[in-house]
Amino acid sequence: MNMRLVSQDWVLSWALLLLLSCTTYSSTAMGQPENKIKTDVFLSPKFELGPGSVANKVYFDVDFPRGHVAIKSFNAEVVDESGKSVPLYETYLHHWVVEKYIQPKNVSQKNSTEKIVTVRNSGFCQDDVLVMYYGLGSETRRTATDVPDPFGVEIGNPSEIPYGYVEKWLINVHAIDTRGVEDRFGCIECRCELYNVTKDEDGKPLSPNYIGGLNCCPDNSQCRLKKGFKGPKRSLYLKYTVKWVNWDDKFVVPLKVYIIDVTDVLNKSKGMSPVHNCKVEYDVEPCSKGYISSTCIDVRRTSFPMKTGGYVIYGVGHQHVGGIGSTLYGQDGRDICSSIAKYGNGTEAGNEKGYVVGMSTCYPKPGTVKIADGETITLEVKYNNSELHTGVMGLFYLLVAEHL
Repeated sequence: MNMRLVSQDWVLSWALLLLLSCTTYSSTAMGQPENKIKTDVFLSPKFELGPGSVANKVYFDVDFPRGHVAIKSFNAEVVDESGKSVPLYETYLHHWVVEKYIQPKNVSQKNSTEKIVTVRNSGFCQDDVLVMYYGLGSETRRTATDVPDPFGVEIGNPSEIPYGYVEKWLINVHAIDTRGVEDRFGCIECRCELYNVTKDEDGKPLSPNYIGGLNCCPDNSQCRLKKGFKGPKRSLYLKYTVKWVNWDDKFVVPLKVYIIDVTDVLNKSKGMSPVHNCKVEYDVEPCSKGYISSTCIDVRRTSFPMKTGGYVIYGVGHQHVGGIGSTLYGQDGRDICSSIAKYGNGTEAGNEKGYVVGMSTCYPKPGTVKIADGETITLEVKYNNSELHTGVMGLFYLLVAEHL
């Protein structure tokens, strides 16, 4: 994914923060009643969108829980200047992702990228692809992200931060304004002809076979509007809610974050370590004419060994419009986790008709679902292909405890 940069409107951000709640409440974690779950609501810097325009911004050193803590939940949504949730048919949230990095302490400039080192998750993709710890898209409002006790994603461990460095976080927000556009779903699938884009962000010509995807809806691009349509620019924010507890080795069990991509192709060169090449997105070709919609299903699979396994604590898939669901299978064919797409049927934010507004999640009883070291796992992703879909994704998020 192309992800990076913008400035902050501190006055409006502060005013919005006053409108948003900040709570702290008790939670018992394996017999420890005093380790309280804390909740904070943060705002990204402001980004502006006019009808048909695109924002693909990266904000460095964003507000985030500090210190040695365990993250229990992370979720986000797009809101306007009054803090009101913005529906997907006005501003489509293509994706948001949260990445961890370290940077020398003497770098004080807020949005500086000087000497940053990305700290990636435990996933398999290489070349700085899918390195984030958290990330969703249009499904964000109705997808559960809470991690059960006594588990958490450990951050801020002083022993893992090199001397002279500090741990920081960045957020990438990719949003598409579809007010007044000629083809709303074509715009959110980033069809190149609607954006009049023929080159990537580096100025290189796109392949004639590349008809839609991230390369055609970069930051500040414009999707084609209906003739004569005019509308105002709007100031928007990504509002993100984080829950965490203070770290305690006795009462918190660390989780590893894995992101699996159905486009992952494992290349095994003789005498070299296996290389995972993840394309992140792909096109779903339409099925033959004459088929009814219910029989038009595109199925993609990828398989590879998981070097270090563990106990599955949480799982969820990520899909775009047309997505049906995704399933992770073990080597013996057992169902490790299935995640089904939920579609809206109304007009309110979180229930927008025709959009993926949620994904079902897996919370197996701890200790009941285990992936063995070296076990070959298979990810299967299904899309309805009664019509063409471009730039879709088939990702799967997995939280694994190596020990209980």
